[in-house]
Amino acid sequence: MFALSIGTVFSRRRSTVFVFWLLASLAVLAPAAVHANTILVMGDSLSAAYGVETETAWVNLLRQRLDQQGDGEWQVVNASISGETTDGGARRMPALLEKHQPDIVILELGGNDGLRGFQPSVIRDNLTAMIEASQEADARVLLVGMQIPPNYGPQYTRQFANLYPELSDRYGTALVPFFLDGIYNQTGMMQGDGIHPTGEAQPRLLDNVWPHLQPLLDNKSVAGRQP
Repeated sequence: MFALSIGTVFSRRRSTVFVFWLLASLAVLAPAAVHANTILVMGDSLSAAYGVETETAWVNLLRQRLDQQGDGEWQVVNASISGETTDGGARRMPALLEKHQPDIVILELGGNDGLRGFQPSVIRDNLTAMIEASQEADARVLLVGMQIPPNYGPQYTRQFANLYPELSDRYGTALVPFFLDGIYNQTGMMQGDGIHPTGEAQPRLLDNVWPHLQPLLDNKSVAGRQP
């Protein structure tokens, strides 16, 4: 009787070890869970929730709208940094593309460059580098257009504003003509600094982006340079 009990115990132990071995093997062989669809938001303080609650910021509202829409599984990665310039974005972009492998890149940069009076050619080169890197990584690009106040002089403000449609035409990207349209000159829509939108303005920011983003979500737009 004692010998039979020992044999039963060892048999049970061998069974337990086998089960653990099998589970461990399956864990190694199973592919890691990956979101099939990723949106990378590459922006400055306008997308980094400066001066507003993160939950009410337009990027988080985008997450909520995608969830409510229920059209596929989308992960939104917000890589925006307050004070970011196109130079900083261009330096960070390769690592972000490699890490997140986005399907869509929302490129909202250049405003800080303009406010600091950077040469349009420098801004253009940096935006070009980010667009090309994104498209080489098979991501569709939504370029978010910006404008700067007229006190920078008509020539500079015109050159700056024209950067976005020119690059969009050249590379065949989607384009938000002006991110702050219907916001910058409306009461209660801008913070005291006159630069950053208020919490009240966040839904309008999303509404400015959404019509140009939606075709990319539906896969109707193809990344790549226009011939």
